[in-house]
Amino acid sequence: MRKKEENIFKKHGGKLKMSEAIKFGITRYMLYSLRDKGEIEQISRGVFRLADLPPITNPDIVTVVSRFPNVVVCLISALSFHGITTQIPHEVFIAVNQKSRPPSIDFPPTSVHKFSDEAFLKGVETYVIDGVDVKIYSVEKTIADCFKFRNKIGMDIVLEALKLYKTRKEFNSDELLKYGKICRVEKIMSPYLELLV
Repeated sequence: MRKKEENIFKKHGGKLKMSEAIKFGITRYMLYSLRDKGEIEQISRGVFRLADLPPITNPDIVTVVSRFPNVVVCLISALSFHGITTQIPHEVFIAVNQKSRPPSIDFPPTSVHKFSDEAFLKGVETYVIDGVDVKIYSVEKTIADCFKFRNKIGMDIVLEALKLYKTRKEFNSDELLKYGKICRVEKIMSPYLELLV
């Protein structure tokens, strides 16, 4: 790889969108040439990374967030990230603001959910996964969201997450109810929390 292109990639964490690469002086032809030589890899349509970087630990989430940085990982994907489900997400669950257009993505499979302004903005935490800033809802916000979408994801998944969360030292019923109020499911959540306390 020519030093110029390598330095541009390294300066940006080893990953670039095609539009960014072109802006920084790497042509479309050069990107495809580097990909064909195995010096960079294409992780999604229009997203490339240096091939010698460590393997991606969470490729589906990284792929979706690399293309759509404003989405927030939610529901079963967030439960899985936080380790409070036995479910293996077969699609990436993402939240978008109800006023925005949902992202269109062919692969990996995604499940897009529209959240109201307050529900979309509250409880967001940022984690760095494979060099990418990923927005994921906090444990408490995720559980409240799961109560809200219980008819779509299944009440058994919600109750399992609540029980697994209860086994942790940082169990916080006040925080759960705060997000329950934001998601308008506080009355639905309360009896379940009372049983656990």
